[in-house]
Amino acid sequence: MSPKNKKLSILLVEDEENLHEALKLNLELEGYSVSSAFDGATAITIFESEYFDLIILDIMLPEIDGINLTEFIRLKNIEVPILILSAKNSSADRVLGLKKGADDYLTKPFNLEELLLRIQKLIEKNKKLQDKGAFGDTYSFGKNTIDFKAQEATTFLNEKIQLSKKESMLLKLLIENKNEVVPREKILQAVWGYNVYPTTRTIDNFILNLRKYFEKDSRDPKYILSVHGVGYKFSI
Repeated sequence: MSPKNKKLSILLVEDEENLHEALKLNLELEGYSVSSAFDGATAITIFESEYFDLIILDIMLPEIDGINLTEFIRLKNIEVPILILSAKNSSADRVLGLKKGADDYLTKPFNLEELLLRIQKLIEKNKKLQDKGAFGDTYSFGKNTIDFKAQEATTFLNEKIQLSKKESMLLKLLIENKNEVVPREKILQAVWGYNVYPTTRTIDNFILNLRKYFEKDSRDPKYILSVHGVGYKFSI
C-alpha cells in the first residue's frame, strides 16, 4: 500500500494530540510525508505555503472548525482531496461536510486499515482525474474548437464566438472531468467561488448557452449532458 517514487504529502489537522501522533506515525510508516497542524488557523498557514496530495482534518478544531476550513481550502484549491475525520456521525453532519467540498468522511473511532485504504483511493482517483484532464490551451470535439487562452471558440458551423470568462471556466471544468459527473456544488465552488453564490438556475442558463454554441440540437445534446439532481457531464 506504500506510495511509489516521490513521497506523497499529507496535511494532517487534528487537535487530539495522542490521535494526531498515532496517525502521523502510521502515515509515515506507509511512506507519506506528513505536515502537522493542531488548529484551523495554523492549517491555513501551512496549506498556503506548501503543495499537498491530500488533507485530513477533524471537524472539531480550535479557532477555525473543520467545516469552515474545508470551505476555505475549496475556495483556493478545487483539486486537493479532503478527508474529514469526525466524532459526529449523524447523516446531517456527513452531508454538510461533503456539501462544503470534502471528498470523504470517516467517523471516529475508525479502523486504521480502512483509513489508509481510503487515503490511497482518494489520491489515486485525483491523480487519474488530473491525468485525464491534462490538455493544452486548445481543445476540439465534434468540429468545435475551443481556445481557452483567448476565450474564443470556432463552432461546428465554422462561426467564431467570444466566450465569457465564466463560460470558459465552466467548459474547461467539464472537459477536465470528461465522462465524469461534475456536481453542481463543485461547479459553484470552481467557477463562482463561495462568496458569490449564484442560484443553481444560473448554472442551467450557462449550460443552455454552451449547448447553443456547440450542440447540433441543443434540446438533445450529445456532449454537454444533464445528470438529473446531481450536476452535469461532458461526454465524448
